[in-house]
Formats: sequence, C-alpha cells, structure tokens
Amino acid sequence: MRAELDVIDIKILRELQADGRMTNVELADRVGISAPPCLRRVRKLEEAGIIEGYHAMLNSPKLGFDLVAFCMVGLKHQSEANLKAFAAATSNWPLVRQAWMVSGDSDFLLHCVAENLTRFQDFVIEVLTANEHVDTVRTMLTIRQVKRLGLVEV
Repeated sequence: MRAELDVIDIKILRELQADGRMTNVELADRVGISAPPCLRRVRKLEEAGIIEGYHAMLNSPKLGFDLVAFCMVGLKHQSEANLKAFAAATSNWPLVRQAWMVSGDSDFLLHCVAENLTRFQDFVIEVLTANEHVDTVRTMLTIRQVKRLGLVEV
C-alpha cells in the first residue's frame, strides 16, 4: 500500500536522501517549516517504515574494493524452499552487497563488490557455483559507474 505523503513529507524525503547527515534545524529550513514539526514528521516517516535508516555512501576503490560485478543466478528448481534457501545463503556472503529475486531467464540478481578479479572469481567458483541449489551463473563485470542516485525518486 502506497503511503499518503504531502508536499512537505516529499521535500523531507528528497532532502534526507540527498544528505542524511544534516541537522533537523537545517532540514526544517530547507523544507520551509520550523524544527519541532519537522522532527515530528521525520519520526512519523521513520515509524511508518518509509525511512528505513541512514547510511554513509563509501568510496569502494579508496577502500581497496576495485571490482563491481553482477551475477545472474539460475536455480536447479524454483520451489519455494529452494528460493528461500538460496536467498538466505546470500546473507552469509559478504561479497554480495545486494540481492534480488527476479523473473525472466534468471532467478536471482546479485550485486557483488570485491577487492579484485581473483577474489571475485574465487567466490563465483568456490561459493556461488558450489551452492547446491545453483544451476547457472552468468557474470557481468562493470567498467565504470555512470550514475549514482538515491534508490527512490521522490
């Protein structure tokens, strides 16, 4: 069910998605209301689960993680138990930063970040293709990121 948001709520979400570190006073100033009602609105958005958290965006290469890749994974059988088991397994793989169950030619799309090609290849061969549920894996190495925005347009 889509949340009922007014113009101020949408402004708050836009501002926080662009800069989650700003103070409540700065946020209130940017959206055109005073600080106390702004804080109440932010808390209401948090309690409703619309704001799930606040995160720092890290520069992966500066931390030694130079490789970003996507893996399209097909399972041997698409039973609910196998889908759940594979989804649960992804939470144990630090190299997998995001995972989606998808429709089409594959069952899962994994967003992976690794130190280098060797580390990624080791993961694909020793962990991913070795998983009992996996039938096929297609990998795509990225060249460079050309767009990076918040996850939702508000």
